[in-house]
Amino acid sequence: MENYLIAMAVTGCIYALMALGLNVIWGFAGMVNLGLIGFFAVGAYATALATLKFGLPMVAGMATGAALAAAAGAGVAMITARLRGDYLAIVTLGLAETIRIVSANTIWLTNGTDGISGIAGPMRGRLSPTEFNLLYLGIVAAIVVVAYVLAERLRAAPFGRVLRAIRDDEQVAAVAGKHVMAFKIRAFAISAGAIGLAGALYAHYTSYIAPDLFVPLFTLYIKLALLAGGLGNNRGAVVGAFLIVFFLESTRFVIPWIPGVSAVQGAALRELLIAALLIVLLRYNPQGLVPEQLPRLKLPAAAG
Repeated sequence: MENYLIAMAVTGCIYALMALGLNVIWGFAGMVNLGLIGFFAVGAYATALATLKFGLPMVAGMATGAALAAAAGAGVAMITARLRGDYLAIVTLGLAETIRIVSANTIWLTNGTDGISGIAGPMRGRLSPTEFNLLYLGIVAAIVVVAYVLAERLRAAPFGRVLRAIRDDEQVAAVAGKHVMAFKIRAFAISAGAIGLAGALYAHYTSYIAPDLFVPLFTLYIKLALLAGGLGNNRGAVVGAFLIVFFLESTRFVIPWIPGVSAVQGAALRELLIAALLIVLLRYNPQGLVPEQLPRLKLPAAAG
């Protein structure tokens, strides 16, 4: 049970890092990105190949994964930044599926559907499973803390204020002299880089990745985490990530108590139960548990 709880805490931290990355592009800039799992896969495969085939240390491998994911995000933004709403969502979803299909068919590079195994973890062979999990929890928790601090600084910086202006009214931001396309590209790159880093952390934790792991449902979980926590609020992103992990895992223990339910029916019932819990949560907290708090400017007093 102890190992299980630590593993769930690690998963929560990885989800939190992804939610913080998503918050930059969706919560701040208002751009709907359904291709999160694609950038996650880029980060995971990049660090796996960098450490296994090129012998780079894990830190360099994770940096490579984050950098390649950020570059991919910037490239996608250059192509899709003029798209809005559903059109942008469809294109990014298609991109994520393209990455998954390519990784499943490029056997010479990614080993196809068999996946890549034996990805190194920090001191994996010299520590017991519990000690390794605790060490990795400390690593990912520290990374999430740093990411949260940077995200908070970005939110309060002029860059973050411009992103929120683009979210509220893109044309007004352009009229105010802001290069909207450049800001969107930078936001996309930052978001994809954080998500790619999360993918790299996942790869080094599990030591195995395969195309079947990178399904669109994973993207939905992160978007739900941000909605449940509070769109546009970095604290809400972290809270929502751990809440989604709690919902996913707690329902696992509820289903066996329901009589006459097969394994397949139980899996479907879990998804239904998670959806019902989220609907109830958003019914009473439509802006999330920790809604975004916009700063209120003090207007000068009217002249007497």
